[in-house]
Amino acid sequence: MGKVVVAAAAAVIVLVVGLASVLSVATGSGSGSSAGSTSGAPGSGGLQPGAAIPSAWLTLYQQAAAICPGLAWSVVAAVGTVESRSGQSTAPGVWSGANSAGAEGPMQFEPATFAAYATVGPGGARPPSPYDPVDSVYTASALLCADGAASAATLRTAIDDYNHASTYVDTVLTLALSFQQDPSTSGTVVAALSFAAQQLGTPYVWGGTGDGGFDCSGLAQAAYRTAGITLPRVAQDQFDAGPVVPAGAEVAPGDLVFFGSGPTGVEHVGLYVGAGEMIDAPHTGALVRFDVADQPGLVGATRPG
Repeated sequence: MGKVVVAAAAAVIVLVVGLASVLSVATGSGSGSSAGSTSGAPGSGGLQPGAAIPSAWLTLYQQAAAICPGLAWSVVAAVGTVESRSGQSTAPGVWSGANSAGAEGPMQFEPATFAAYATVGPGGARPPSPYDPVDSVYTASALLCADGAASAATLRTAIDDYNHASTYVDTVLTLALSFQQDPSTSGTVVAALSFAAQQLGTPYVWGGTGDGGFDCSGLAQAAYRTAGITLPRVAQDQFDAGPVVPAGAEVAPGDLVFFGSGPTGVEHVGLYVGAGEMIDAPHTGALVRFDVADQPGLVGATRPG
């Protein structure tokens, strides 16, 4: 996967082959008082500071995806995260009954769909149950596989078949990139990146903070506000607030990456997703989109938390 490593005076992108080539996603040093240190894991504060994926679920996702060669475990994990926060949700239908759309279990199946693809994983319930975590995740892997999620050409369609909404697909693909780079990505970062993914295609608006559009720093501020972290309004102040990602450290999902003429000339910010990709609101006339983080003028990164 692509990785961003902060150099002493700037940042460089190390591009290697990884999940970014599989997932088809539609289209320095700082001057703050915390310079030179980080707050720990990205998103270590906020509303959900712990890992978004519980360790038992991480293993389950990895094992279940293996039944379908080519299916990335991170895609299954992203679906489970969106559907039920990997079993941590107490919403109706997750552990009993059904939600308002008739979906059941932590991977949220309609009964007919679960019956058609029901797969009993190791130690799962017999007969298979949508409320059993093992059966639910193994069945989700089987369904995604049958719909083409093991192929880059049909991955987006397969996720759309799971839940027919473009924002759902964008969110799953975004989180899949993040989990592939860092399986311990926090719930706070998941919330921020999910918000950003749901804004893809929104118009750039100078000074925009969400009412009809966003500018770059407005998007970053709004995404982290959703996750329970307050950021300053403009990109320079966001960079100055830190804490910076120190020289030699790898930039992680959820970090903010900054561009400009230098540490006191920051002009742009994006939310790093993983695999060398960021979500940003680039300029007038453009839409909120995925961009490669390897761009001229990369100043550095900070780690909200």
